[in-house]
Amino acid sequence: MAKTQTTFFCKNCGATSAKWVGKCSSCGEWNTYVEEVIHKEKNTYQKTWKPTNSTTAVLKPVMLKHVEKGSEERYQLADNELNRVLGGGIVPGSVTLIGGEPGIGKSTLMLQIALQIPDKKVLYISGEESETQIKMRAERIPYRNETCYLFTETSTQKIGKALQELAPELVVVDSIQTLQSELIDSTPGSISQIKETAADLIRFAKETGTPIFLIGHITKDGTLAGPKLLEHMVDTVLQFEGDRHHVYRILRTTKNRFGSTSEIGIYEMQGNGLREVTNPSEILITQRDDQLSGIAIGATIEGIRPLLIETQALVSPAVYGTPQRNSNGYDTKRLNMLLAILEKKCGLRMGAQDVFVNIAGGIRVEDPGIDLSLIAAIVSSYHSMPVDNSIAFIGEVGLSGEIRAVSRIEQRVAEAEKLGFKTIYLSKFNKIPHKSGIKLIEVGKIEELLNYLFG
Repeated sequence: MAKTQTTFFCKNCGATSAKWVGKCSSCGEWNTYVEEVIHKEKNTYQKTWKPTNSTTAVLKPVMLKHVEKGSEERYQLADNELNRVLGGGIVPGSVTLIGGEPGIGKSTLMLQIALQIPDKKVLYISGEESETQIKMRAERIPYRNETCYLFTETSTQKIGKALQELAPELVVVDSIQTLQSELIDSTPGSISQIKETAADLIRFAKETGTPIFLIGHITKDGTLAGPKLLEHMVDTVLQFEGDRHHVYRILRTTKNRFGSTSEIGIYEMQGNGLREVTNPSEILITQRDDQLSGIAIGATIEGIRPLLIETQALVSPAVYGTPQRNSNGYDTKRLNMLLAILEKKCGLRMGAQDVFVNIAGGIRVEDPGIDLSLIAAIVSSYHSMPVDNSIAFIGEVGLSGEIRAVSRIEQRVAEAEKLGFKTIYLSKFNKIPHKSGIKLIEVGKIEELLNYLFG
């Protein structure tokens, strides 16, 4: 019998060590090494697929200027949001890893993609659900692909044989943490199993030109589970974000070898699956008839897409000794900075007030360009005076109370004009040609803004 071998793996970066160490020499993290049993039988591993374009030519170094530029053909999906996030479609032979919280809609999105690709042979591999469970979810999704195959298996050796027999044009794996190789004596989801099974699938994708989608679990802090090496191995990493108690989801790109990482896709969760949101500004702004205090509209940038969002604020006298500061979808430290600026520059007694801030729609915004709208919403709630529904705000607020210029101002103004806003307050340092259909009011300090709005 072969001797059992054990190796220590770093859970953070995937580095290996013959013995346990307290600090990883690769990533510098402490207490991340775990022991796993590894035993590979010699000369028993054989590839279970055949390359589609195998060649016996010996590769030699070539000069960069002599390399001919190839034109990559992408698969166009019925989902335009996913096409945008991927950089224009699916590249043949690419491996995409998608992660997100449990119940966020990863499996629904991938099953929806598999069922909506016409004239493509798709293999949906699931190690978490049975065929009956997948069929129940598929019945809620309108689909037109009659060549979608299901395979509920976790062994990569059996999956390899199925790939050779079926020869699919697209593969979805749900999820990579459930797969296991019979050549490694460790449990599914361990670091060694994730590295080995992912390497097998990536090898298959590159040799046959078949695109693969991998669904991955995440840890408690929101990062993809498994070694960081897994993200380096794949071509594209997508993050599915949002609160599962809200209906809207955001698909972000954190790595993309075939396109930009600044694109996002927005979906709405419905009973029959995920619906693409083509104009997210309309759903993030509450349609209301009455004028309400504490509400202002700000223009932000998500990726390269301009969005108009509704910022809400509630200011009330502090009942307890220490005033409360609470924010949903916005950085609390930056909120405290804005409140200190209002108290220092405008004389508002914010130190005796409880302040609650909310970004409508359940999204999270880190763009400082919505500082001006938050200032307007907070002062509106403080004075109980509403802000006109036809006004939008664009600007970053500095520590001296100055209103600073923001990037891509033309796109923000164009988005506000498209949605019917009549007036925009922005920094006087933003040089923008005057728009005939919208009124631009340039301000340099927050005192000027408050004089315009509240007198």
